[in-house]
Amino acid sequence: MSAANPRIGIIGTGAIGGFYGLMLARAGFDVHFLLRSEYDAVLARGLQVNSAVHGPLLLEQPQIYRAAAQMPPCDWLLVGAKSTSNRELAPLIAQVAAPDCKVVVLQNGLGVEDVLRPFLPASVHLLGGLCAICAHRAAPGVVEHQALGGVNLGYHSGPAGHDPQAQQVLLGEMVEMFRRAGVDSSPMPSLAQARWMKLVWNVPFNGLSALLDAGTESLLASDDSRAQIKAIMQEVCAAAQALGCALPEDFPEKLLMGTARMPDYLPSMYHDRYHNRPMELEAIYAAPLAAAAQQGVSMPRTEMIYRLLRFLEQRNGA
Repeated sequence: MSAANPRIGIIGTGAIGGFYGLMLARAGFDVHFLLRSEYDAVLARGLQVNSAVHGPLLLEQPQIYRAAAQMPPCDWLLVGAKSTSNRELAPLIAQVAAPDCKVVVLQNGLGVEDVLRPFLPASVHLLGGLCAICAHRAAPGVVEHQALGGVNLGYHSGPAGHDPQAQQVLLGEMVEMFRRAGVDSSPMPSLAQARWMKLVWNVPFNGLSALLDAGTESLLASDDSRAQIKAIMQEVCAAAQALGCALPEDFPEKLLMGTARMPDYLPSMYHDRYHNRPMELEAIYAAPLAAAAQQGVSMPRTEMIYRLLRFLEQRNGA
């Protein structure tokens, strides 16, 4: 491995890790995938992405591993697993990280990097990645990619400290790799602001899709649900403003218009509820609610969604 040909590890080869790992590998990067339950399927049939944007994609013989101990040290690690497993993932990340490794957390929610940071070596750079993508895992080793795919990146912590120039250099390296792989990517000056921007969409659409058994198309087709979605978005924007992450006044309306142009999409929380998996309630709801409460900001609509989702998860024993 070298600066010219960095070794990239994928931790969590589901929809997110599978898509971005495959795109980087197809561009000629040295990509290594950590797999668990999907190992046998990918070994037999390769890693497949059925993309409405790029067409059918197949990585016939990806470099795959059952255990982190089998992987070589990596210069970059992309964490595509859900935030619900971050504490158990941290030792795996530390085990695979080469000196001066850059760890990019491709997860939804607020504070996910804060959970991981105490368990990682001080020599590791920690970055956040905000994915604008419609994708889900259809079967072991198979990803359905419906639309979008861009990634915005921000620096969280590590050896670059508070040096903006050093941070931008690192962000620029990952941005360039994504772009070479055909993935739109941009550096963000504020990771906190980028995470709140993503929450404006995730808080209403993830929760309501799971509660109402509905995709984006039907949620927006109803005047009642569309009005509630916009009100929730404005509530999230108000919390972001109070925390110093001001967003444009027309941001909710732009998100609604962009979502209406997407194909009908069932967000990740819908699939988690359908398969009775833990939902990302801490990162998408509890953490923003707690941060807003510290500033004296109430988020009643967001809190109601959170309480109802907690009820469903506890009742179903996820």
